[in-house]
Amino acid sequence: MKIGIYICHCGLNIAHVINMDTLQDKIKKEFKDIEIVRDIQFMCSDTGQEAIIEDIKEHNIDRVLIAACSPKLHEKTFQQVIENAGVNPYLLEIVNIREQCSWVHKQHPEMATQKAFDLIKMGVAKLKNLEPLEVKKVSINRNVLVIGGGVAGIEAALNLADAGYHVYMVEKEPSIGGKMALLNEVFPTNDCSICVLAPKMTEVSNHPNIELYTNSEITEITGSVGNFTVKGLKKPRYVSEDKCKGCIEECSSVCPVEISNPFDYGIGKIKAISMPFPQAVPQCAYINDEYCVGCGLCRQVCPADAVDYEQKEEEFSFDAGAVIVATGYNVFDASRKEEYGYSKYPDVITNMELERMINASGPTHGKVVVPSTKEIPQKVAFIHCVGSRDETVGNPYCSKVCCMSAIKNAQLLKERYPEMDIRLHYIDIRASGEMYEEYYTNAQSMGIQFVRGKVAEIQEDNSGKPVLRYEDTLENKIFEETYDLVVLSVGLEANKDEKISSMLNLSTRSDGFYTVSHPKMRPVESNIDGVYIAGCASGPKEIQISIAQGSAVASKAMQLLSRGELETDPMSAFVDTDKCTGCGICQDVCKFGKIKLYNHKAEVDELSCHGCGSCSAACPEDAIYMRNQTDAQIHSQIEAALEVKDEFPLIVSFLCNWCSYACADLAGTSRIQYPTNVRIIRVMCAGRVDPEFVLTAFEKGADGVMVSGCRLGECHYVYGNYNAKQRMDVLKDVLEEIDINPNRLNVEWISASECNRFAESIENFVEELEKIGPIGSEILEAPNAEHTG
Repeated sequence: MKIGIYICHCGLNIAHVINMDTLQDKIKKEFKDIEIVRDIQFMCSDTGQEAIIEDIKEHNIDRVLIAACSPKLHEKTFQQVIENAGVNPYLLEIVNIREQCSWVHKQHPEMATQKAFDLIKMGVAKLKNLEPLEVKKVSINRNVLVIGGGVAGIEAALNLADAGYHVYMVEKEPSIGGKMALLNEVFPTNDCSICVLAPKMTEVSNHPNIELYTNSEITEITGSVGNFTVKGLKKPRYVSEDKCKGCIEECSSVCPVEISNPFDYGIGKIKAISMPFPQAVPQCAYINDEYCVGCGLCRQVCPADAVDYEQKEEEFSFDAGAVIVATGYNVFDASRKEEYGYSKYPDVITNMELERMINASGPTHGKVVVPSTKEIPQKVAFIHCVGSRDETVGNPYCSKVCCMSAIKNAQLLKERYPEMDIRLHYIDIRASGEMYEEYYTNAQSMGIQFVRGKVAEIQEDNSGKPVLRYEDTLENKIFEETYDLVVLSVGLEANKDEKISSMLNLSTRSDGFYTVSHPKMRPVESNIDGVYIAGCASGPKEIQISIAQGSAVASKAMQLLSRGELETDPMSAFVDTDKCTGCGICQDVCKFGKIKLYNHKAEVDELSCHGCGSCSAACPEDAIYMRNQTDAQIHSQIEAALEVKDEFPLIVSFLCNWCSYACADLAGTSRIQYPTNVRIIRVMCAGRVDPEFVLTAFEKGADGVMVSGCRLGECHYVYGNYNAKQRMDVLKDVLEEIDINPNRLNVEWISASECNRFAESIENFVEELEKIGPIGSEILEAPNAEHTG
């Protein structure tokens, strides 16, 4: 083993604080077996890189340590450098002596120099335990599965199909189009909804690169990114899609069974054989087998001989490289708000029922009527936020579209019936999109009244008309008012398809919508590689945003599949089957679903493992290794940090790569000063921190241990920091049991931007440890930490 150590001056950024001569003397005195120690003015420059390559070739160096700036800046650069020189790129260790040393300790150069030496010692200890890693390549399937045929799914499918990718679209309803197909007009331009959507629906049906499965459901998805195997079930329509010509009047006119139309939200009637709506795609009737009496009349009159009572469920299967989840939303069930009397009072309806009334192809052919009298209402009230921003029904969130939907429908009513008295009862108006404020003020100018205050309840008067009891918060008065018609502007809820969630191992938020990888930086990527989320599947949003996300997920899928092959991540977890007892803890901990038990042994899908390390920290048998950061490597860093204690108190700190470590870097960039007492060990996730690491640190003499990860709920690995929190909470109890002050363990959840808070947390921790005193001689041996996993 021949190691080369390279120390960068970074101009004066490092050398102005850290004494380079002293540092080199310390290194040479400490390590007699190091092949070469060299300082370079600018290591990332072409001359600096060439010097490293020449040394590697001349001295046959097989491991390299770079002491310079943050690995988050130039790790890839130096991996490429040593690979060009013939060394495995994973036999590299970068020690951060700029952002986390010289820049934050410039007032204490001697101590900064000592800290730089300690960090290099820790780096060498880890470097000696590194193993060469290999990247394997796997071919991928170029097909894409789109689950859901709403506007987001349609946009994604067309984008992909136009780019030459084969798309399988699976929709559970008899027609694609989703909720948008049932709307009358869409805000803020008041375009005819079906007029702009229907051509896209037809294009999906006719596109040679799209295979459409309607009235179908997914039953199984196995495999991982690049190579998913999909199985599904197509339910019988009892009408042949190939033969049916869409002349629905012929068959439905003779059908003796009339039922409530689910596509009109129950206010219209259809026959047992019908078409969901006139512009449905495919243009094919279907028979509702729940109500069909089997009289055979429809088959007798069908001129195309399309009715087929013998149709059976059909299984289908295909392979796909990527999956797009565009399952949409559910409309809030207004009957859950009992105080509003929905389903109890006939003249209290929802905004979706009003949409179908206003629609020319709806049950009333565009005429808005009071359900109980069938007359045009003279006085109409809209109630906002029904089922949204409401803790009583478990939906504290805003549904984003309800305000504008109510304003839009109020305007349409006012245009058709100028004398109609229309009032909107709102909590706050959310009109934040382009043209929305103008849209809102235009409604006011039309004479539509806005009443600020929540409606308490709805009752009926003696004539059967709904009576609203509400508070006007602007006048600070309680009112009761009678209306002809009340429209509840209901919110959006998650389409909780537990089968899809379970098959793909997708995580969901507390509101039931699918969790995206990062709400700002990765808004359409899920926690599973190769699975993307579009539209309202990830939360309430407007049509234009759903369309934009449809294009975004298509772009992400193309970016993935255009490679033709995927590389396995050498940083993935690996199971030692000789040690594995098949307890299944790792399978439960991995929220990405990348660990499965086969023949009572855990197996990791190395192609799509995210490398967070939560499974390794949880394993009671130490049977799971993280190739990029083994237990042995971390233990060696801990021991090197504590080999000689030059200052008190000495803190070993485990920082997650994505937030806490980045936050420490930002503190350096911002030149925020904090005590030199901390020795940082970078881990990919706080969930990687095994309680045994903490106990080992105390055993070796650490006065304190700091574990820091992303803020709870914002983890790059979704649940990693929750795993860490659970372990550290238990560990604090264990510390108390073995007579170690639990305050010696400091746990922080910090975002990448909270550099001031990071510095303050170290200052406060140092002050706390100074009060407690040195670790003492009470710790003789680290206890077994298995039960804290």
